[in-house]
Amino acid sequence: MNKTLSAIAAMVLLTAVAFTQIAMRDADAPGVMVDRLERIDAAISEEIETGEIAGAVALILRNGDVVYHKSFGLADIESNAPMRADSIFRIASMTKAITTVAAMVLYEQGHFQLNDPVAKYLPEFEQMTVISAVDEDGNVTATVPATRSIKIIDLLTHTSGIGYPFIPSKAQKSYQDAGVIDGLTVKDLTLAPQMRLLATQPLLFEPGSAFAYGLSTDVLGYLVEVVSGKPLDQFFIDEIFGPLGMNDTHFYLPEDKAGRLVTLYNAVDGVGLVAHEGSGTDIGANDSLYPILGAKTYYSGGAGLSSTAHDYALFLQMLLNDGEFDGVRILGRKSVELMRTGRVDWDGDNIPDFGLGFAVVSDVGRSGELASPGAYAWGGAFDTSYWIDPQENLVGIYMSQARPTNSDLSARFKTLVYQALE
Repeated sequence: MNKTLSAIAAMVLLTAVAFTQIAMRDADAPGVMVDRLERIDAAISEEIETGEIAGAVALILRNGDVVYHKSFGLADIESNAPMRADSIFRIASMTKAITTVAAMVLYEQGHFQLNDPVAKYLPEFEQMTVISAVDEDGNVTATVPATRSIKIIDLLTHTSGIGYPFIPSKAQKSYQDAGVIDGLTVKDLTLAPQMRLLATQPLLFEPGSAFAYGLSTDVLGYLVEVVSGKPLDQFFIDEIFGPLGMNDTHFYLPEDKAGRLVTLYNAVDGVGLVAHEGSGTDIGANDSLYPILGAKTYYSGGAGLSSTAHDYALFLQMLLNDGEFDGVRILGRKSVELMRTGRVDWDGDNIPDFGLGFAVVSDVGRSGELASPGAYAWGGAFDTSYWIDPQENLVGIYMSQARPTNSDLSARFKTLVYQALE
């Protein structure tokens, strides 16, 4: 790690950005132990010093106030550009929560029921098939008709049977051979043709019978487009970003914001951090500049957004407030309650710990980490993560940019936040 990077890591700049009705709390205010928050500074600075990450932004909300918002290290190593509190990150699967809220907005407006078949609105998803056999090379050799339709709630809980091309599965080779994309692209593609292509692919299992993380939320975003009659980006602006003041959250960044995009790095064993150029092996192989270059025509509801810690905090505070923020109601209280209720066992522990768009802490004792019952969370492939703890009136956000990464700081940040609570 060069001396400039080390110096910036040690400098650790605290920036109080202007939050709409989320105030920076005085250091001696109740809710957190400030001296213990300093352990976060030390942990992030150490990761930068040892070359595990280039930089990061961390933010904590407690009782509706910002009690911690700091930027560390560099946004770009080559140019020595410092990380800023308003640096913009590719949030990847943190997009899913926003698409889920968009769908719930339409649900509350009476446009559909969650148990409706997807094919009622997207007829291309009618008469789906399920993989029954693959050969040793991963080719699908036999399918059977699905016994029931994919329901909208299956998309929300990743129980549709739709996977990801970059995640190993019985369908992976079929997806890749067909040209199904993971959601991030600089190519001149649009959502409708890609979703029609996806609908030609066999399912991993009978809808509703198991959990498989995949393109379900991209299909959900397409459903939002079709039902609302608006492109997904415009629906987000009209129903979520505009009302909440999320002015730095975009599928594709305006030219005047491109310079704030954090460089994406690969952690290479024996080498260190290398600016990402694509390896052709997984989702990280997509041109890392997709938010600012290319056709800018594909709106992936599962992975496509870029945002700041500040903007995403506004969104999460709305959820913590049961659907309302700063006098603006996005969702009703009961919808948020449903979203954060465990429904599906997603990690094999026989506990219903995945709700509508989130992993949910249903059993703190078995979770093996500091948390509260009912806390919910998710993250993104490029080393971003968040969680909401209604019991503690707490939000935590950690953002860096690497894939793959050797850092476990995203998980440790959560522990460091909880140990600082009063």
